[in-house]
Amino acid sequence: MPIYEYQCKACGHRLEKLQKLSAAPLTDCPACEAPELGRLVSAAGFRLAGGGWYETDFKSGSKKNLAGDSASGGGEGKQSKAPAKDGAAA
Repeated sequence: MPIYEYQCKACGHRLEKLQKLSAAPLTDCPACEAPELGRLVSAAGFRLAGGGWYETDFKSGSKKNLAGDSASGGGEGKQSKAPAKDGAAA
């Protein structure tokens, strides 16, 4: 469920509310009780960045750096051999 940010147009009160995507937007301000509450457009509270973030987050022990190991060792070896085989056969 996303967290929505609201601001009252009457008194300027700001709040955050955890709501379902299908839920109707809030309209009544909890501070002044005026029906002037509007939803704000804001940036996400987190950013998924970096190589292999999900791969390494749930691993333990020696399996922790699978993304880094395969990209540096196994991936380059396969790429350098594949063109040589294709070039020799063609």
